Amino acid sequence: MILKRLSAFYLLPFALIAASCSPKGPYAVTNKFYKHHADSAARVVQLEQPAMLVDSTGAQVPSEFVGTVNFNLRKPNYVIIHFTAQDSLGQTLHTFTIQQTQVSAHYVVGKDGKVVHMLNDYLRAWHAGVSRWGSISDMNSCSIGIEIDNNGNEPFTGPQIKSLLALLSYLKKTYNIPATNFIGHQDIAPLRKPDPGPYFPWKILAQHGFGYWSDDVLELAPDNFDYTTALKLIGYDTRDINAAVVAFKRHFVQTDIKPQLTQLDLNVLYNVYQKY
Repeated sequence: MILKRLSAFYLLPFALIAASCSPKGPYAVTNKFYKHHADSAARVVQLEQPAMLVDSTGAQVPSEFVGTVNFNLRKPNYVIIHFTAQDSLGQTLHTFTIQQTQVSAHYVVGKDGKVVHMLNDYLRAWHAGVSRWGSISDMNSCSIGIEIDNNGNEPFTGPQIKSLLALLSYLKKTYNIPATNFIGHQDIAPLRKPDPGPYFPWKILAQHGFGYWSDDVLELAPDNFDYTTALKLIGYDTRDINAAVVAFKRHFVQTDIKPQLTQLDLNVLYNVYQKY
């Protein structure tokens, strides 16, 4: 079995090269691999075997499998937005269709507004990595990952944002995702990730019901305002408070990402946290 997996691993790049000349398109091989992998996952779901348990004395615990009639697939409850940090849609698709990278996302949005769906929404993509939001420490298992074709140092295009809004509207309606649960990679991994970056239009998304933004008129934060607790209530991991502050400012301030909170930053935080 190990030899078979290693053979498949090393042969896949050569198969991809051959597939690039195929009349079925450059992703014929990866689509076939996807179907095979999905079929394998489906077979796991269909297993009907009892849990094999033993007690503290080593004796087997009686168990059996009885199928319930009340179930469905687990649905995603968060949307995590990323930038690709790469130079083209094609480069990102290549990254997500080779096994060496061990990264993936459900959707990729190109600069021209083209949306590429790469993984069934009910399946677990590898996009969030080591992350935390509130009490959730495995964001991959409850979220949809959206990568936007952007190298991190450029504005997002109009067609891109228009398509993203359409996609977010579809996901919000299909899976009943709360407005609070549209967040960025920076929010859930403040020590590691800066995306989707300072050019991302969070305010526009909030105006369409995807996430929150501060009001135009801000009330002064009280003198005894506990900003650490406020960040934690929003969802930020505050074990490294400086990283949490920077992540918050990347999302809600954007003009300044120093780890110190100015009075304006405190006012924005005070306003935003009350929405959660």
